Amino acid sequence: MARSKTRLALRMNGTNPNHHLWNNRGVWWCHLTVHKGDATSERLRFSLKTKVLEHARERRDSILHDISEHYEVVI
Repeated sequence: MARSKTRLALRMNGTNPNHHLWNNRGVWWCHLTVHKGDATSERLRFSLKTKVLEHARERRDSILHDISEHYEVVI
């Protein structure tokens, strides 16, 4: 049986420009889940290293774009 590819699960809410973002003590973070071909998943959380929401959105968008080039994206 062939293994399926690793997929990036993105649930985007078009009405919420802050999807995948949360503020932890003044610093913005991003959170997403990667579903692997072996039926496991991994949560990815990383600091965007900014206290400015607009910068956090830009960094999140850039990172999600880069990640989507390496994984199959499931929205």
